[in-house]
Amino acid sequence: MKEHFQSKVIVSGMGDSKAKAFADALSQVQRAVMAGSQKVLLRIEPQDVVVLKAEEAQRKERFLFLFLPRIRSHYKVQLEVVVSVTAIDTDQVSFTAHPSKS
Repeated sequence: MKEHFQSKVIVSGMGDSKAKAFADALSQVQRAVMAGSQKVLLRIEPQDVVVLKAEEAQRKERFLFLFLPRIRSHYKVQLEVVVSVTAIDTDQVSFTAHPSKS
């Protein structure tokens, strides 16, 4: 009934700082694991994280097109995450039928 398996998912995220880009990508791990399985998930534990792609885009912006120039950065990451998953396989659970009261 209770199963333990490993899965590998690829997630991506973006943000205006490096930490926000990583946090955005890691928040999508649960959704990616649930999409690949019809089981009830008890625990998802990351085992390994590999950075596949890390990009930084910079642009210079100015106030009223003339004043106060500043450089804005935007980060994108793509991660391959190996997760250890503990799940319950509902197909192995036997349910008993009871007549409904009407």
